[in-house]
Amino acid sequence: MEQKNTWLSYTAAEKKELEKIAKGYREFLDLGKTERECTDYAVEAAEKAGYRDLKQVIKKGDKLKAGDKVYAECMGKTIALFNIGEDNIEDGLNILGAHIDSPRLDVKQNPLYEDSELAYLDTHYYGGIKKYQWVTIPLAIHGVIVKTDGTTAEVCIGEDEDDPVFCVTDLLIHLASEQLDKKGAKVVEGENLDLLIGSEPLKGKEKEAVKEGVLKLLKDKYDIEERDFESAELEIVPAGKAREAGFDRSMIMAYGQDDRVCAYTSLKAFLDVESVKRTSVCLLVDKEEIGSVGATGMQSRFFENALAELIVCMGNTNPLALRRTLANSRMLSSDVSAAFDPLYASQFDKKNAAFFGKGIVFNKYTGARGKSGSNDTNAEYFAFVRSVMEKDDIAYQTAELGKVDAGGGGTIAYIMSLYGMDVVDCGMAVLSMHAPWEVTSKSDVYEGYKAYKAFIKA
Repeated sequence: MEQKNTWLSYTAAEKKELEKIAKGYREFLDLGKTERECTDYAVEAAEKAGYRDLKQVIKKGDKLKAGDKVYAECMGKTIALFNIGEDNIEDGLNILGAHIDSPRLDVKQNPLYEDSELAYLDTHYYGGIKKYQWVTIPLAIHGVIVKTDGTTAEVCIGEDEDDPVFCVTDLLIHLASEQLDKKGAKVVEGENLDLLIGSEPLKGKEKEAVKEGVLKLLKDKYDIEERDFESAELEIVPAGKAREAGFDRSMIMAYGQDDRVCAYTSLKAFLDVESVKRTSVCLLVDKEEIGSVGATGMQSRFFENALAELIVCMGNTNPLALRRTLANSRMLSSDVSAAFDPLYASQFDKKNAAFFGKGIVFNKYTGARGKSGSNDTNAEYFAFVRSVMEKDDIAYQTAELGKVDAGGGGTIAYIMSLYGMDVVDCGMAVLSMHAPWEVTSKSDVYEGYKAYKAFIKA
C-alpha cells in the first residue's frame, strides 16, 4: 500500500508538461475568482475549441450527431459542455462535475453606511469560513451591478497594481484581552466583517460626507446610484495573483482552489479530448458551498433540462431516453480533499489521509460522522475507476476527510447519484482548505488532469 512521491518518477518531458499545466491553472485562478468569471472563461475556451451554444442549435433547428460539441450555460454562473460520442446516448455519459463557487464575503442589499467618518460596505459571509482569517488582508471587489434599465456594470477593483484594495479591520492586540478569551468561532463576529472602503469627506456635504464621497465616485465611474446595490452581486475575495510556493516552486498558493483546481483540470482535460466513443460531459456548477441550492446549483433542473434538449436535438424522442441516459451514466464528482497536515496530525487518520505528491484522491464516501449526507460508492464502480487509472499509469490515492468524529464535508456526488448513476468523489489534496489562501501540489494538479482525461476516454 506504500505509494512513492510522484515527483520522483517524472521525466524531463513530463516535468515540462506539468509546469505548462500549472501555469495555465494559475492564469485561470487569476481570471476566475467568481463563478461568473469562471463561466465566462469556460465559454470562451469552449468556443475556441469549436463548441456551439446549445440555445443557438435549438433556435436554428439543427440536428446533432456524433462528433458534435455544444455547451449550455445557466444565468452566467453554471455551464455544461457536451462532446457527443459514437455510442447510443441511452448507454450513458461520462461526466466530470466540479463546482466553481468558493467561500467569500458577499455585499448585502443595503450595504453602504458611514460611522465615525469611515465608510463601510456591510457583508454576509458565503460558505464555511473561519471568520478571523478574513481580517487585515488585502481584499478585492468582483461582480456585477444591474440597473433597472437593464444595463450592467461589471466590477473588478483591487486586482490591478494601480487599483486600491479594501480590508476588514481587527482589534489591536493592546486592547484584545477579552477578544482573545473567546472561542475561535466568536473571535470575529459575522456582523463585524464589514469592508472599509473610504475616509475622505466630500467637500460641501455636512451629513455623511464620507459616504457621499464614495457615492460620487461610484456615480462617476459606474453611473450607479445607492439603490442599485439592491440588484447587485458583489463578492469580496482576497486580492492578488496565484503564486508558486516553496523554494522549489513545487506548490501553488491561491484563493479559491476549492474547487477550481478540479474545475480547471476537468475543463482542460475535457477540451483536450477531440473525439469520444461515449458521450461525455464537463459540468461546472455554482452554490455547492451553501448546499447546491438555487437555480444555478446542482439541485436545480438545469443539467437535466439541457440534457433533455440535447437528446431531442439528436432525433431521439423516446420518452424514457433522458431517464435511461442518466441512470446508465458514470461520474467523477471532482472535488478537493483535505491534505494531511503534520502540524495538525491529531485530526487525521494517517492510514486514510491524502498526501501531497501522491496523485489524485478518491473519496469513496464523504459526509460527516457516520457517513451522514454522503454518496457511498459501490465496490464495482470503484474497481472500474481503479482499472482506468492503472491502465494509464496515473498516480492515485484513497482518503477520508479527517478522523471519523472530527467533522466532515459534502460534495455534489449524492445529488447526481439520485439518478441511479455511478458516482465517486475525486480531486486534489488541499492544505488550508476554505482559508483565503489555499495550497496545492503541482504534481497532484498534473495527475488530476491526466486522470480526468483518461476517464473521459474510458
